[in-house]
Amino acid sequence: MSTADPTFDTATAADPSTAGEAPSARRETGYQQRLNQLRAAVLGANDGIVSVAATVVGVAGVTTATGPILAAGTAAVVGGAVSMALGEYVSVSSQSDSEKAKISAAKQELEQDPRSAHDELAAHWRDQGLAPETAEQVATELQRQDALGARLSIEGDIDPDDIVSPWHAAIASFLAFFLGALLPMAAILLPPPELRIPITFASTLVALALTGWIAAKVGDANPVRASLRVVLGGALALGITFVIGSLLGQAGLNI
Repeated sequence: MSTADPTFDTATAADPSTAGEAPSARRETGYQQRLNQLRAAVLGANDGIVSVAATVVGVAGVTTATGPILAAGTAAVVGGAVSMALGEYVSVSSQSDSEKAKISAAKQELEQDPRSAHDELAAHWRDQGLAPETAEQVATELQRQDALGARLSIEGDIDPDDIVSPWHAAIASFLAFFLGALLPMAAILLPPPELRIPITFASTLVALALTGWIAAKVGDANPVRASLRVVLGGALALGITFVIGSLLGQAGLNI
């Protein structure tokens, strides 16, 4: 172990209240929250478009009557939006609980054993390729400016001021699913019966291309590849449900 830097201040390192004194070392507050909401919204809209479109197209393959299509589509919209919101809430709650537990553990370590926290931070920077003396100096300076932030930087880059909210993610997902589902509902109900299927197919695939493009931009991925992937998947889902619905209709299933 390297000799401790004489400038290491145990009192400063142990005081989590110093967190936030070095804002340049962290992302803008709320960034993670907004990114999480945007992710939930894009995924929710995508699922709303695909699942509801597949449902109404499948029913339309059985019958041209508006009543059954409307009933099935409404059930798919409500059930899907609630399910999507619950899924997001559970998933993000687990992430939030994990981050809060790490923050609590980091605060406790800084209060009870700041020297150990300093040594772990210095070891982290040595592992990144810094010389032992430089790593000691960096660890000391980081802890002096933001003890809690420095500790959390080696715990997955957690920002205690930007913990994701499961409620925000759930609401964003619910609203996005609902709004996305309105497109296939309108496309299947508004046109005349002979145009319902082609219009629903076309509008759904265009909307999926757009959501795929947005999702790729959010994740810094290739937008063309992402759009093609989601469009092909949506086309497959619509094609399968329509074929199944048509076969059931030809088999004499009455709705």
